Amino acid sequence: MSTNAAAVLDCGAGCFLSLDRPRIMGILNVNPDSFTDGGDFFSTAAALERASAMVSEGADIIDVGGESSRPGAEPVSIADELARVIPVIEGIRRTFPGVIISIDTCKPEVMRAAVAAGAQIVNDITALRAEGALETVAELGCAVCLMHMQGEPRTMQHAPHYDEVVAEVLAFLEARVDACVKVGIPRQRLLLDPGIGFGKSLEHNLTLLGRLDALHAPGLPLLLGASRKSMIGALTGRPADERLYASIALATLGVWQGAAVVRVHDVRGTVDALRVCAAVNKARGTSNT
Repeated sequence: MSTNAAAVLDCGAGCFLSLDRPRIMGILNVNPDSFTDGGDFFSTAAALERASAMVSEGADIIDVGGESSRPGAEPVSIADELARVIPVIEGIRRTFPGVIISIDTCKPEVMRAAVAAGAQIVNDITALRAEGALETVAELGCAVCLMHMQGEPRTMQHAPHYDEVVAEVLAFLEARVDACVKVGIPRQRLLLDPGIGFGKSLEHNLTLLGRLDALHAPGLPLLLGASRKSMIGALTGRPADERLYASIALATLGVWQGAAVVRVHDVRGTVDALRVCAAVNKARGTSNT
């Protein structure tokens, strides 16, 4: 098992997430348009019930998203996104004061309101490329996950092309790290995500998953989000709600190659799988820190 690039993620305001073991980010979609669970947790009550279940199953982070990023998804207004996510973040913070909350958004206005409501991580599929996003996160002092995406959600799967996918994804992430540092976001607050399924073919995804070791070059922790994605459907023929076992396999493979955080729909099964990984790794006389 590879070594995590950083021992601690600084989430700001005195909040630190130890990365001495792989951490699980549970996905909480509070929008009607997500590819696998759209509408299931659209009401605040249903979302909070789902958050409670994921925390009890062992989630370290709850990732709240009010706008779908599936291929072909349409944009959501700032007002609608805020109405969806803020009550949920406030409810999670009241009920589970010790859990880390992430806001899945690319809008500076939503980032600001979400952190004020209790979020400690911004999870941005555009890697803070929206106008004012870099400055907003620098001011907020929270952690941020920078993801690679070629194109944008509505068109990203229209014939994505790379000359060398690993090198190009790495170069993009390194450039975004540099941009963060220049505006005053410390490296200790950064996570990197190769963006499996975001502007990538099946072959691109498989190449990245097989070469995660190369993405450790910036010296920062990696987040892997491959849960239930279409590449699993392409490989297995299973619909989105029948991709549990393959999703756990990808999470396990990712952690074995040094992923510090895995973003998943199915927390309980992933927790069990990673506990087995940790036990085997310990028996080998090595450490995941």
